[in-house]
Amino acid sequence: MTEPSPAPGTASGRGKLVLRRFLRNRLAVTAVAVIVLFYVAAFTYTWYAPWAYDQLDPAANLMPPDGTHWFGTNQIGGDMFAQTMRGLQKSLTIGLLAALFSTGVASIVGAAAGYLGGWVDRVAMWVVDLLLILPPFLIISILSPAFRGKTWFILVGLIALFQWMITARMVRGMTLTLREREFVKAARFMGQPAGRIIAKHIVPNMASLLIIDATINVGVAIITETSLSFFGFGVQAPDVSLGTLIANGSDAVRTFPWLFYIPAAFLVLTVLAVNFAGDGLRDALDPSSARSRRRERKRIAAATQSPLDSEIAAAGATP
Repeated sequence: MTEPSPAPGTASGRGKLVLRRFLRNRLAVTAVAVIVLFYVAAFTYTWYAPWAYDQLDPAANLMPPDGTHWFGTNQIGGDMFAQTMRGLQKSLTIGLLAALFSTGVASIVGAAAGYLGGWVDRVAMWVVDLLLILPPFLIISILSPAFRGKTWFILVGLIALFQWMITARMVRGMTLTLREREFVKAARFMGQPAGRIIAKHIVPNMASLLIIDATINVGVAIITETSLSFFGFGVQAPDVSLGTLIANGSDAVRTFPWLFYIPAAFLVLTVLAVNFAGDGLRDALDPSSARSRRRERKRIAAATQSPLDSEIAAAGATP
């Protein structure tokens, strides 16, 4: 039974249909609930946690989790629950901002290059090709020490700088097709400027791609920030992130496992939740992607089934 299509031109009807599809995906809904829970816990922990992330308890160095220190303490008596929540707050914020920035840049550059063409297209694609051949982790690692001690927003810009190029190419290709559509030609004949046509007619018709790209980029940015912080190029002391906590606890993973496994578990759960939410959003916006994946799983299962299994299944199906 197929779902009723929304009336043409009704954005609210399409939005309700997408929401209904998304809510049927229990894994994606659970992932969104986990993300919301983590955000709320990370930004409100000071309301209920007995310790601050930069507060020390000298009498409780390397204490395991108990009623006083819920996640235990580190080598200098810092409360691991408060530090984990602070690190989760920092990593989530950096990931979200970097994803929004990179997706926004990709949509602007790709749409402008595809619609305007000419020298704008050539210059934009030259910049994209140049950034694609540069090793991003190495470049960020080289630039990060120059900004040490400054605002962490610079780290967001550095991460986003190397995340937008592939999406910009995809947006450019879609723009080349959209600019030949009747509604874009009509807007051009009416004398609307190029910027208004891009903002009003081109970019909104790629909203599903950009939304999915933004959700994927959140997970990528969190992993990038964690990796940089692990090697000392990201968030700097006295502030913390999940990367710095994992780096500090890696040496004591056998003797004091809570120092490593607790922040690592939050990192894994966060990235998995973001990826599952992105998959659910993609399936809701493009049901054919979900159907194609189901067909592929069935094909693989059929290919790996032995002849004896096939005969048993056929015999069981025969009345």
